[in-house]
Amino acid sequence: MAAQTDIRTHKLAHGCMGLGGDWDTQPYTPRDIQHAETAIEAALDAGITAFDHADIYRYGKAEAVFGEVLARTPGLRERVVLQTKCGIRLPEGDRPGYYDLRGAGILRRVEESLTRLRTDVLDVLLLHRPDPLADPQDIAKALTSLHAQGLVRQFGVSNMSGPQIAALQAHVDVPLVVNQLEMSLARRDWVEAGVLVNTPAATGNGLAPGTLEHCTANGIRLQAWGALARGRLTSTDTPVGRLLTDLARRKDTTPETILLWWLQRHPAGITPVVGTTRPERIGACADAVRREPELTHEEWYELWIAARDAPLP
Repeated sequence: MAAQTDIRTHKLAHGCMGLGGDWDTQPYTPRDIQHAETAIEAALDAGITAFDHADIYRYGKAEAVFGEVLARTPGLRERVVLQTKCGIRLPEGDRPGYYDLRGAGILRRVEESLTRLRTDVLDVLLLHRPDPLADPQDIAKALTSLHAQGLVRQFGVSNMSGPQIAALQAHVDVPLVVNQLEMSLARRDWVEAGVLVNTPAATGNGLAPGTLEHCTANGIRLQAWGALARGRLTSTDTPVGRLLTDLARRKDTTPETILLWWLQRHPAGITPVVGTTRPERIGACADAVRREPELTHEEWYELWIAARDAPLP
């Protein structure tokens, strides 16, 4: 069965940053390919068909091992949605890392990603980080060209605020349909921003107010990277960890699913990105695809307050 190519329809995505071996420029190994194949199979078994990459993950090796699996598995490309990101340049020698959203660089990075992934089209391309030196008209020209050539179907951004997205969209004819942010029960500034207005704590919040509202009003799907908080909440005996375990028992599901339901329950529309490569943890997320979030209004707040370790203002 072919995957739904509109990324906004997907309830969950698998983050591929953990594929490809070590964070270095050494070649990937057959074991790295097997590791990727196992993770991809576990994701598909859990009902996940959207896969999130970036050109920098493992110095390109994450895309490359995924491409190896696609090449070895007839029909797999038609079953999955491929999303990748560009715009970050890793350190090289004495040169520090930097951001680069120049149009020529975007075109070059997409060509390289297509080669590594062994596909002729990307379903989604995200601009990975804001580049203060970027010319939005130059970006627009590159994105329009990629779309016209049929090399990229949909576009979005990552780690951008509502005003930044609006400023870019004013120059770009193709719609920006995704904004990927770090969002989880452990990283809550995206939701805190909406309730800390007119309180002293508002100045310390890390997300520009109105970002969620801008995305919701303009049909931009929010994706949550770091959605499982790297296991910090589900693997500890803390009040929030115990609450997750209790709710999972009562709902006949897993603590991982409860964490994802907490994100999905928000009316902004959030697609969590699950970055683990462990098959058992990927499988523990399956109910976030197969079932609608079953948290009540009160349970959602109970989790939030437990994670805050403080009452609401």
